[in-house]
Amino acid sequence: MTSPKKRLLGGFSLIELLVVILIISLLLTLGAVGLRGITGGNGVGAAVATSEAVFDEARAIAVGKGTKSRVLVDVNDPQDNANYLRRIVVAFQTLDEQGEPTDEWELASRALNLPEKTFFSRTFSKKNHESESGELDEMTLSINKRAFDGRYLYYEFNSEGICATPGASFVVGSGVRPTGEDPRVTGDGKRDFAGFVVWRNGRTSLFRGPEQIGIPSEVTKF
Repeated sequence: MTSPKKRLLGGFSLIELLVVILIISLLLTLGAVGLRGITGGNGVGAAVATSEAVFDEARAIAVGKGTKSRVLVDVNDPQDNANYLRRIVVAFQTLDEQGEPTDEWELASRALNLPEKTFFSRTFSKKNHESESGELDEMTLSINKRAFDGRYLYYEFNSEGICATPGASFVVGSGVRPTGEDPRVTGDGKRDFAGFVVWRNGRTSLFRGPEQIGIPSEVTKF
């Protein structure tokens, strides 16, 4: 009696493929939910990721040029809907022919604007996050470029890439901003804040949720 021919395994069955697709979909969904909890939703997550890259750029510029660099946050004109609490730039302190620092600053790259309805939070961004105290330092940028001259809050790195304010926090949130006013949260954006702490070595650590930032259950200030 001849033995039955063995079935050739030429690939996955339709049911097996559907099961694999279902598992992948579940993993992606769980990952997206987890990421939302870490970095916020909508434009907040993108704002945090790109801002971290700006800090890395500023540190690299300070070390590469052997001078101070600063991450600047535009606080110049509340009437400026495009840039107020949304524009971030990197500037570095120029050196003279002898390599000594001057009083002048120069832009290092193009400006970054946070996503629509996403703003830098002056209330929750602190000079010392652990003690939840200290306002960020402010400078006036004057480079003879009307589009950029004005007032900025800043985070600074020295020529060795060391953060001048270790433990400072950078926080962004989702909201709306009527012209001339500070941003305000909306009903569906309560506690939709995220950010990171900048350490002495210039590295950053993401906040894992609103509680780590110090966001109250009812947000009254942006």
